[in-house]
Amino acid sequence: MKHCWFLLITVIFFSACGQSDEDSKRLSTQEKAKLKTEDSLALKVGVTPTIDCLPIFVAKESRMFDTLGVDVRLRLFSAQMDCDTALTGGSVEGSVTDLVRAFKIEGEGTMLIFPISTNLYWQLITNRNARLRELKQLNDKMLAVTRFSGTDYFADYVLDSVKLKHDYVYRPQINDVLIRLNMILNNEMDAMFLPEPQATAARMAKHKVIMDSRDKNINFGVIAFRYEDMRDSRRNKQLKYFIKAYDMAVDSINRYGTKHYSSIIQRYCSVKKNVADSLPSLKFVHHATPRQNDIEKAKAWLTSKGIGSSYKAKPANKKVKIQSDKNKKLKK
Repeated sequence: MKHCWFLLITVIFFSACGQSDEDSKRLSTQEKAKLKTEDSLALKVGVTPTIDCLPIFVAKESRMFDTLGVDVRLRLFSAQMDCDTALTGGSVEGSVTDLVRAFKIEGEGTMLIFPISTNLYWQLITNRNARLRELKQLNDKMLAVTRFSGTDYFADYVLDSVKLKHDYVYRPQINDVLIRLNMILNNEMDAMFLPEPQATAARMAKHKVIMDSRDKNINFGVIAFRYEDMRDSRRNKQLKYFIKAYDMAVDSINRYGTKHYSSIIQRYCSVKKNVADSLPSLKFVHHATPRQNDIEKAKAWLTSKGIGSSYKAKPANKKVKIQSDKNKKLKK
């Protein structure tokens, strides 16, 4: 009789365990489905480990997006082309990029809007061991760029300015900005274009700056969003609050300085504290669309490369009206 009771208790115990495992698996599946739905409904933005993204990082870490009631999820890529792939593939609704890359994307069929112009800039930095002090000394040297991007544009710009033949300068495509930085720190590249804070890291290692894109009065930095996505009223409302949080973050950075956000820069940009604390004084501005002059320069350069926009369904810089608080309908 004892054995019977023991057997019965054992059966009940294992049955309960089996039900618990099944329930656990079912709940896990439900939770995954819920998380997937929440992610699909959130506004996803591709970012890179560069200082032009700082207002987005600050808005995220300071919970400014949460305060305004918008679920923004960042997708961090160390290569701009990976950001662009996510944008064209639709896994993100927006991405930090430059006008050259953006108009190339449009030429391939993905319409974009540019509600925010960033303070992205590049410095042309030469390896200290290469002893390059002037642009004309780039002849027969390796200059790292990202093809069909702002860095590629400026490579042409500097070579033309000193009348160097383009074929005489090797331009390997190094898309990952962290790999690019490591290559000059490890003396594996003669010269490269670097944004901040990677440019500061290179300068601190005694590598030399021979050109700064800010001196050319050309600003290609933008945050681009998919045009079709932003025609949806819900997405458009998310964009409105994204922009509001962005401007709030800009005000905070300008008030307290980048050093105040050193820990955020270290975390998102993969740099050490001494680099984050040594950034030059930077001014951030509220959202504004790109200047027409910059738009024309980017388009003209792409056209010269035979990559003019082939997408004619909408004007190349068609704007989507950001909804007001009264939830006005979009112009179609």
